[in-house]
Amino acid sequence: MSNTTSQPISLVVFDMAGTTVEDSGLVQQSFLAADSHAGLSKTDADREEMLRYVSDTMGQSKIVVFRHLARGNEEQAQAANKEFERCYAQLVAEGNCSPIPGAEEVITSLRSRGIKTALTTGFARETQSAIIDALGWQNLADVVLCPEPGVRGRPYPDMPLTALMRTETDSVSSMIVLGDTSSDVISGLRAGARASVGVLTGAHDTAQLSAAGATHILGSVAELPTLVATLS
Repeated sequence: MSNTTSQPISLVVFDMAGTTVEDSGLVQQSFLAADSHAGLSKTDADREEMLRYVSDTMGQSKIVVFRHLARGNEEQAQAANKEFERCYAQLVAEGNCSPIPGAEEVITSLRSRGIKTALTTGFARETQSAIIDALGWQNLADVVLCPEPGVRGRPYPDMPLTALMRTETDSVSSMIVLGDTSSDVISGLRAGARASVGVLTGAHDTAQLSAAGATHILGSVAELPTLVATLS
């Protein structure tokens, strides 16, 4: 019987903000706007605790994070999420959005070699589309995914596995998942990916990514081709 780990890499699933897209404080700005709009925090201490939770859960589906912060008040969670998405999309539209150096080149290079690629996010579809439009990435990846009915956000394995199915990749042993947060890493591990890789250009540091179980930690997405070559 052949060893599955000897299969060449044929799919790479990339996170967006913090991994392939610069996140220069846009998430935090948008969360503060959402808090102000929906009244999630009552005191400065509340707000500090909220921002700590937001940092810890970076990468997860935003509506799920807001449901936690709203303590089960669905109307408040939906209002906060809507304001978050509106603010983030506005910041993106104003030009506060750029690729992580090397991201486009890495994805284009992988595809030229027959390796499928997917872009994933914890944002809603509208915000994801705003980022992709701002960067001109409409045709960059094979698959673009976000949390939606039937596809749970991170740390669940749904987005990597959905990417695998949509690209008709043969096996999870042929898949790499790459992201800047613990949630990205856990999602990749739960999906059974050959490698669940953390990068240091976003929300979480080496200690956090290691604690989540990252199989590899890279300085940035630009270092990925060397890892792909090693695993292939």
